[in-house]
Amino acid sequence: MAWLHVHYHSETLRMPVPMEVLLPQYHSGGSRKVSDSGPYQTLYLLHGMSDDHTAWMRRTSIERYVEQLPLAVIMPAGHLGWYTDMARGRDYFSFLTEELPAISERMFPLSGAREDRFIAGLSMGGYGAMKAGLLAPDKYAAAASFSGALDAVDVWDRIGPKLAGDVFGSREQLEGGRNDLFAAATAIAKSGQSCPQLYAWCGTEDFLYDANVRFKEHAAGLGLPLTYEEGPGDHRWKYWDLCIERVLDWLPVRDARVE
Repeated sequence: MAWLHVHYHSETLRMPVPMEVLLPQYHSGGSRKVSDSGPYQTLYLLHGMSDDHTAWMRRTSIERYVEQLPLAVIMPAGHLGWYTDMARGRDYFSFLTEELPAISERMFPLSGAREDRFIAGLSMGGYGAMKAGLLAPDKYAAAASFSGALDAVDVWDRIGPKLAGDVFGSREQLEGGRNDLFAAATAIAKSGQSCPQLYAWCGTEDFLYDANVRFKEHAAGLGLPLTYEEGPGDHRWKYWDLCIERVLDWLPVRDARVE
């Protein structure tokens, strides 16, 4: 598995941005070779509000978990944009769902097929991943959230009117609008569009637990394909490390074909 540090200029965000990339290592020898030259399936893995694009590599064993899979992992910088086209700021949702896959698939041997794209994240990144699955269902086969901030109205109250206003606009604009995952879930259920497979996990001691339960019940009532799991735990990395290993088993990743 190759670990690449990538810096490039984002036209959407109008600034240089970094990302971490794990790419299957295909070569003629060695003990850690994936016998598949691509194009590879891809997991876009999003960080939380208190972290950056390096967090998954620093805090988890993600490299070890994927080292024998024909799966690339793209870990972009989402800053404090909440993976949202901000009311007063930059277009992080357009960056995430349009520019990032396009530029990643030009740079690396990645498949551009919907069935080969997955997205996941923790906390703020869980919100971003679930929103990407619900609002851009033609782009992803699966979306997963770990301890996700799935109730954006609750988020607005928690992070305060200054940051929340910059990201989402007013509370009234947010509730029932495009950035409200409950409204997005209702919209895709009514649209007849094919919904990606959805996954959510939250610890029962997590301050976001109640929001996750509400979202689970809402999705179940709409008949959306959500796999929901919970267990003892709060809002810490030792649980998210277990989550990423678990979700890699859940994702429809092709046979590894390791030599």
